Order: sequence, then C-alpha cells, then structure tokens
Amino acid sequence: MKRHYLLILLSVTTSFTRPASFMAAAPNLHEGWTALFNGKDLNNWDVYLKGVGLNPASQQVFTVTTEDNQKCFRVSGEITGGISTKKEYGDYHLQLLFKWGSLTWGSKKGKKKDSGLLYHSVGAYGADGGAWMRSQEFQVEETNTGDYWGCAGATADIPAIKKDTDYVYNREGELYTFRADTRTGRHCIKAGDNEKPTGQWNTLDLYCHGDTAVHVVNGKTVMILYHCAQVDNGQLSPLTKGKIQLQSEGAEVFYKQIRIQPITALPEEILSK
Repeated sequence: MKRHYLLILLSVTTSFTRPASFMAAAPNLHEGWTALFNGKDLNNWDVYLKGVGLNPASQQVFTVTTEDNQKCFRVSGEITGGISTKKEYGDYHLQLLFKWGSLTWGSKKGKKKDSGLLYHSVGAYGADGGAWMRSQEFQVEETNTGDYWGCAGATADIPAIKKDTDYVYNREGELYTFRADTRTGRHCIKAGDNEKPTGQWNTLDLYCHGDTAVHVVNGKTVMILYHCAQVDNGQLSPLTKGKIQLQSEGAEVFYKQIRIQPITALPEEILSK
C-alpha cells in the first residue's frame, strides 16, 4: 500500500525513520576487497542464454578480452542472457567499471545500448524474460544508467516524485512501492544523468546492507531502495542476498575491475554525493 508521507533523508528531525544501518559508523571501504573476475577466464561464473540454456559448451556472448590494455568481460549482446556469480552475496559494496562497445543487435539495433547489473538474484534461470533470475536491477543503459527495475517478482520501496506517468527518484519524495502488480509498476527512474559519454569508462558502486540498496554512478548517488523483497502469490518475503548477474541485452558492452567487499553498515557519505 502506498504511504503518504514525506521522506527527508538528510534531516534527523523527520517523520520517516531511517533504517538502523544508516545510523552506524561508516565501514573502512579500502580493506577486504575480493576480485570477482580473475582477469583470465570465466571460472566462478555461470552463463545462461535465452533459448540455449545453462553453460553451453560453445558460446561467444560472454568472453574475456583486452580493452584499453586491461583484461575485461566482453558482452557481445547478440543473444539475450546473463553471466552470474556461482556464489550468493549479502551486505556488501560491489564496484565495477563498464563502457559501451559499438554493436547492437535485433530489436535493439540502432537504439540505446542496454545491459544491466542484477543483484540479489535468486531462483530459476530465465524467470525474467526467459533470460534472467529474479533480482533487483541496477539499470545499465545509455542515459538511463542507475534506474531501478524489479525482475520476476522483486520489489522495493523508493522515495520518488510522479512526473506524468513516470516515477523519478527523489530523496524528499513520497515513498512508493515498486512492483509489477501495482499501479506504480516495477520501474523507477534515477535522479539525474551521471553517465559519461559513450566510449568512456564508467564506475558503478552498489551498496547493499540488510533490505536497503544504493545505486551510485561515477560517484553520484542516483537511487536508494528500501525494504527489498520478493512476492509470491501475493505474499512478501525478504530479498536481501543472492547472486550477481550481468546482462546481455542487445548491445556490446565491456566490464572490468569487478570487485566486492563486505560491509557492516551503509556509509553516511553516500547519502550526500
């Protein structure tokens, strides 16, 4: 149910109570990094391609290549699908770099290049669009990087302002529930456009702690999600951990320096970026 009250994240004197994780001291973000990409191969990752299946014996959609003198994942975009970690993660800071290639395919030919960072990924492969697991999406798309989509039953509460038929993230906005079976739908637009011009590397930071998640694009906080959950037969349950997926969705894209570290709280500084 939609709640009609004002959400002011930067004030202590507010009618909304922040999750406890925001009140804790910021963790040390420079220790404990683990590389998710080893710079050599796709070990520790699974590939799922729509209409093909899991870990096909031969595929060229997700490969390791050298771009700008560094090893990275190349996602061709030619077949819709995803590459996902074998392990599940919760309470973490994930960081990666991406940049767009030049190729587009199929229904995306000549349109905005599209991919995505899917997190808290659980359940069956192909649950969303025949290609991805149930998950929260940190959108990676030209000019739309940082948007939120709930995939295959994922849901979240996000402070937003309604503009025509769209909902745009705003720290001081009304708290709406975004899910496929509500009038708000499953999509919320990020605040501003902090993506670099096509062809340049962008840094994405994703902070997850408890049922809260924060999308950061090139150092700017563009989206905060509260009460991350999943819905089955009308019943909600928490969605606070899972695998990490990178999408192939009709466009060539490169990912590198994919690393993760555990956190014990959400750092206050990301609220003011």
